[in-house]
Amino acid sequence: MARSSMSLRFLVATVLLAVAPAVGGWWAWKGQGPLRQEATVLVRKGANLNQVADQLERDGVIRSASLFKLWARARKLQLIRGEYTFNPRASLSDVAGKLRRAEIHYTAVSIPEGAHAWSVQKRLKGFVPEEVFWTLWKSPRLAKTAGFEQAESLEGLVAPATYKLHHAMEPEEVMLMLVEAFRDQIRPRLEGGVLPPYETLILASLVEKETRLPEEQPKVAGVYKKRLDIGMRLQCDPTSLYARWLTGDLRFTAPLPEDIRRVHPFNTYTTAGLPPTPIAVPSASALEAAKAPEMGRDLYFVATGRGGHSFAPSLKDHNRNVGAYRKEIARQRRIARG
Repeated sequence: MARSSMSLRFLVATVLLAVAPAVGGWWAWKGQGPLRQEATVLVRKGANLNQVADQLERDGVIRSASLFKLWARARKLQLIRGEYTFNPRASLSDVAGKLRRAEIHYTAVSIPEGAHAWSVQKRLKGFVPEEVFWTLWKSPRLAKTAGFEQAESLEGLVAPATYKLHHAMEPEEVMLMLVEAFRDQIRPRLEGGVLPPYETLILASLVEKETRLPEEQPKVAGVYKKRLDIGMRLQCDPTSLYARWLTGDLRFTAPLPEDIRRVHPFNTYTTAGLPPTPIAVPSASALEAAKAPEMGRDLYFVATGRGGHSFAPSLKDHNRNVGAYRKEIARQRRIARG
């Protein structure tokens, strides 16, 4: 009986010794990992397996870089550059699977219609360092990619859209994505207008910043086109603000008298013709308006104070509309004061 009991214990011990490595391996592969809170790891361009495995261990995502390397080499893992987010307690199997499937974490960044350089820079600040942004903003190579190698900057040369970005992307790659979208989506639509394509884009940006009402945009474009034809200054308020910002004064307020008087290539109160570049990203409706302006008798327009504009063919009529605008603003202020 004693011998039988001893034999049974020996058998159990032998089985446990044989099974233990397998159980331990399964636990190392499928068991909870060491990560205590969500973590992000960047697999950058040119990163190799050893570097990524060591980074995962260093950041506390996995316990053993060596075990990860064994698996990765056995499976011939192909690392895909990107940003990877791992959940707390992710197992080694979870981590490896996410990398194998290239489950890259993207951030949606929107560039809206009407955005100007400073707005674009702010929206991209997590992906393009500020100093790098302004260097790339002046890149002749990127301007050429957009389709306008003569452009002084990328102003107006990015497509309004929502872009999927990740933090392993290079800054120039991010900017290239924006201008390639412009080249493919916007550049072909600039052909066939009353002005050359780049001038159409500039005019569209002025129209966009003057009014967001699609029904008014062809009339605004018509006023500016008529002024261009007769050599009259455009006197576009948004250009005076753009000139202010280019001097380094980044107050985003209504134009001040000194803005109107400022002598600057972008200020169409003091400089004849269109500004050197667009001043914002125009909408599709503004582009269509600039391509085919509504040419009539009107040479002036002013805000109504109620969301639209009043148009006039003469300075006398315009001054009457300006007076009506001032009265409306005064009325609204009285109501606001109670």
